Order: sequence, then C-alpha cells, then structure tokens
Amino acid sequence: MTVDRAAPQLPAPLGLLAELTHRCPLGCPYCSNPLALDAPKDELDTQTWARVFREAASLGVLQVHLSGGEPASRRDLPEIAKSASEAGLYTNLITSGIGLTDKTLDALASGGLDHVQVSIQDSEPSSADTIAGYDGAFARKHALAGQVVAHGIPLTVNIVVHRRNIERIDDMVAMALAMKAARVEIAHVQYYGWALKNRAALMPTPEQAMHAVSVVEALRKQHHGKIVIDSALPDYYARYPKPCMGGWGRRSLNVTPSGKVLPCHAAEVIPGLEFWNVREHSLADIWRLSPAFNAFRGTDWMAEPCRSCPKQREDFGGCRCQAFLLTGDAHATDPVCHLSPLHDDVARIAKVHDEKFEYRRYQRESVTAS
Repeated sequence: MTVDRAAPQLPAPLGLLAELTHRCPLGCPYCSNPLALDAPKDELDTQTWARVFREAASLGVLQVHLSGGEPASRRDLPEIAKSASEAGLYTNLITSGIGLTDKTLDALASGGLDHVQVSIQDSEPSSADTIAGYDGAFARKHALAGQVVAHGIPLTVNIVVHRRNIERIDDMVAMALAMKAARVEIAHVQYYGWALKNRAALMPTPEQAMHAVSVVEALRKQHHGKIVIDSALPDYYARYPKPCMGGWGRRSLNVTPSGKVLPCHAAEVIPGLEFWNVREHSLADIWRLSPAFNAFRGTDWMAEPCRSCPKQREDFGGCRCQAFLLTGDAHATDPVCHLSPLHDDVARIAKVHDEKFEYRRYQRESVTAS
C-alpha cells in the first residue's frame, strides 16, 4: 500500500508491548485481554517478531515488554526474546510463571533477557489459586521467583488489586520482599476486556480504595531502601483521569499476537478505528500514518470541558477506551474526571457489586499449542 510520507514529525515511542500469544493456563477474571482472543494459528512467527523488534529499535523504542496471555505458551520464546535483545532493546518478560521451566529460563538468561515481572493474585494460597482459576498457581509463582533470582535476573512482582484481595496488600508486599523482588507494582484493576465483564465482582468499595492508599504510603516508608513500590489510585475513584499511555499515540505501541498495532492494549473496543498490521506495513509507517494512531493525537479532537481545561496536556482527556466504555462516545471526557458531566454515573457503577467471577477461557478448539 502506498502511503503519504509527508506527515508531521512525531516524538519517538519509548516502549513496545509485544503480545506474543493470547494463550494462557490461567483464567484471571481481571485480565484486560479482549473477549475475542487471537487463535494460535494467527500468531506472528519468530522471524516476523524479530523484524518488528529491529524496526522498533530503529524507530527509537528503548524497551520491549514480552507479554500475552502467557509468553511461555510459545515454544520459540527464547528465540523471540533473544532477537529483541540483539536488536538493542531492553527486554522485560511479563509472565504468570506457569509453564516457564527452568530450562526455558536458562535459555532466556543466556539470550540476554534483562528483567522478569511475575504476577501474584493473593497472599493466601487458596484464594490466589481461586482468583487465578488454576490449582497450584500460588506455589508455582513462588518457585519461579526463586529461579529468576537464582539466574541473577532482576525481578518485579505485580500485584493486581481488587475487592477479593485489597485487604491484604501489606501481606502481598511482604511476599514480594520474601521473593527478593527489587520492585513491586501495585496495579488496581483496569476495567477492560475480561475485567470489565467482571467489574461488579472486582470493584472495591470507596472505603477500601482510600484505605489502600494509606496502606501503600505506610509501606513505602517502612520498606524504603529495600524495595521500590509503585502504585496508583483506582481509576473509578480518582479526581482526575490518568494520562492513558502518556497520551494517545505519544509514547508506546502495542502489537497483538496476530500483528495488529494498537495505541494501547484496549483500543480495539472503540468501533470505527482502522488498525494497520505489521504484516503489511512497517512499524515506522504505522506509528506516523496509521489512522488509529492519529485518531486522538493532540487536542483538536477534544470537546468541552477538556478543550478549555488547563490540564488538557497533562492527562490528554483521560482514557479514550474508558470514555467509550462508560459513555458510548470515544471523544467524551473520561467520566472518571470530576469535571465530566457524567462523573456521577461512575460513582453509581462503582456501587454495583456481585460475587461471581466469569473466568477468562479459550474455546476448546483454540488452545492447541503451536
């Protein structure tokens, strides 16, 4: 396809999220993967990923996050990771820990893997396994953390916080310390994909959310110099919206297992966007010229109150996907913002509670390993 290369200059993206597969042995109900998961037969092959990484490095990308699903579901994971390292990218493996053997980890370390991030679901084994939808997940994650540290690879522990575990943040941070993690990321659930489907079962109360903020601040002081603790206020209880991905199409790219390139991992929820694929376009052309990337760049698309807001270049109107999911209009002010005319709707939604999870699952015919 012929493209116009006279587009205005843009800053270089800094990060690439490489979703290698949507396959995963866990069924986490807070997963932000789309409800329609890519099939293994549609996944990019090893060589295409290597080309994407070279193009990313040429574009200015500094780091790549190898994610999924579970990246270890791919037998060629060591080759993929090595190609990213050889392209000059800092490589971070985001894993559930399930299916990642010591042999594979050894190959990853030998290939230059820079960092591993493992998620934990709770500090109580039975609760952790229930949330993950996988018996033995808790024990396997602990074992994997030990293997990562033994290989000399820096470890981050990711704690996804929701109503079922929010009262045990201090215990989960203690687990991260016991795992010898250098960093812990406390990530409140973001309501996209499967998490949106399970919002009523995951949403904490306002009291729980505010108490969690004070707990995290106390833990930062208590463990200063021992571990880095990153955290953010839950979206639905924030006063201002987050600058999602640092602003639409400004800092990062997301490549899906089938090769579509998105401005953020949830962008496919917005109807009418045209996503280009790395099978047909270079990453540079996609970054500069893709209709999806240019849809919400800058501020010209904004309506009031964002258009005249002094924070418009700080939060960029908030999250476009969240705005669409809550209002039906991707151009609307993110209703999380207290200035949005629909902000009260968010408060009402946050009060809807349920107890039943709907676990993230493939259809049976989609799980055959490649």
